[in-house]
Amino acid sequence: MQIRPFTKDDAEETAQMIAETLRTSNSRDYSERYIESNIASHSADELRKASDERHMYVACDGERIVGTGGIAGYWGSLTESILLTIFVSPEYQGKGVGRKIIETLEKDEYYLRANRIEIPASITAVEFYRKMGYDYKNGNAEPEDGLMYRLEKFR
Repeated sequence: MQIRPFTKDDAEETAQMIAETLRTSNSRDYSERYIESNIASHSADELRKASDERHMYVACDGERIVGTGGIAGYWGSLTESILLTIFVSPEYQGKGVGRKIIETLEKDEYYLRANRIEIPASITAVEFYRKMGYDYKNGNAEPEDGLMYRLEKFR
């Protein structure tokens, strides 16, 4: 398993892996309409655009992309950052890939310069992030709009 920086050439395969993950892993927690909207917002074109504004990584098993994650400054802040677009292929979940992605993001310069790191966590993944040391922002253990939890970690 290798984690490396995302390139624009990775966009198509990464978008396909995200779509598979959303349809398989997140479908028990979200409506089909929400899933399809989320897939559209993670299209290959959207990933290419996002890579201009954040540091993105892919996890590879040989040549196959099996996970991804990104980190950026939080609304332009130099002291806060945000983790985004973290997905692991369903067949690789529970095998340490997500942990390796988070560990990679936590070595990135955006993480190292920040005092606080936020992550919008899906209902599906909230417990994984809590195990990685992220806790409910302002102690609010309810998802915003019933969709996403706001988690944070202080360095």
